[in-house]
Amino acid sequence: MESDDAPELNRRRALLGLAAVGGIAAIGVGGLAEAAGWLRPDALTPADFADRFEQVAGRHEGFRRNHAKGLAATGTFTSTGGGVEVSRAVVFEPGTVPVVGRFSLSGGLPDQPDRPDTVRGLGLMFRLPDGDQWRTAMINLPVFPDATPQGFYERMLASRPQPQTGKPDPRAMADFLARHPETAAATKIIKQDPPSPGFADSTYRGLNAFRATNAQGQTTAVRWAAVPVPHERPAERHQGDDGNVLFDALIDAVALGPISWKLVLTVAAPSDPTHDATLPWPGNRQTIEAGTITLDAVQTEAAGNARDINFDPLVLPDGLAPSDDPLLSARSAVYARSFDRRAREPKSPSAVVVPGDAQ
Repeated sequence: MESDDAPELNRRRALLGLAAVGGIAAIGVGGLAEAAGWLRPDALTPADFADRFEQVAGRHEGFRRNHAKGLAATGTFTSTGGGVEVSRAVVFEPGTVPVVGRFSLSGGLPDQPDRPDTVRGLGLMFRLPDGDQWRTAMINLPVFPDATPQGFYERMLASRPQPQTGKPDPRAMADFLARHPETAAATKIIKQDPPSPGFADSTYRGLNAFRATNAQGQTTAVRWAAVPVPHERPAERHQGDDGNVLFDALIDAVALGPISWKLVLTVAAPSDPTHDATLPWPGNRQTIEAGTITLDAVQTEAAGNARDINFDPLVLPDGLAPSDDPLLSARSAVYARSFDRRAREPKSPSAVVVPGDAQ
């Protein structure tokens, strides 16, 4: 990935991705494919995962198979220049670039009622001055629940709500956790980090590790997070809950003024795992404040905005490359399959509407 061809590969990916879009439960479907092809004939495929999402949530034409409910956003990223310590990526050089974002809730239901414990996602596309792009999809969890594609695939079925109760079968989940102690351990970490009140004050983490190479040719592993900057809170709405309470609060917050996050890079020590997103790195690792993400407008998901962007984690600028985390190639493949399906389907209006913004 770190070659003279990297910018051209990035451009090809970006052009393909302009017609594609992705989201978060799909954030961990890892290890499905290698660059040269499928791992083996009986391996899990992107179609398997897209089918499983539809099996769990039903088929909702025109929407992402995961993170179906969302809201588009636009703004900027202003770099401090600090990121050049670890990466030669142009995005980390001092300056400001445009950003397109998408806030979302995990799951395949585009009209699900907002719940504070549903995983929240933030996808970002940085438009770089040299024509390249950087795309990332982050969530508000401290670690990812699964380390392998098989584990993620099995967990989707184990957590499927039962028709009789509307909740997962406790026996199925207990059996799954007994076979996947890494998920049981990750779940304990997640429960110790309760969600913030809303989208605007959530910390979003990339979770997967990446390889960063600086201008001197030094390569190290990094993870990144968007850490919220305090902002004015809007007054709570009192005209009844329309099922979009989290998104409505976000719309109201942006109406008061831009909302921002600090982009923080965490630098790994040589002993830190890069292949397993269920494992956190120690809290004393070096961090670099790389810049500020500012979103100053939100839009209904209509044609031409973030609805039509695939937040493929492998669209990376020169200076950033995938690590050995198997989730990365799978996310890329499944996001593409999800888009391919919905691009062929009729579009329905989003459940989240920004006042005055056309569908």
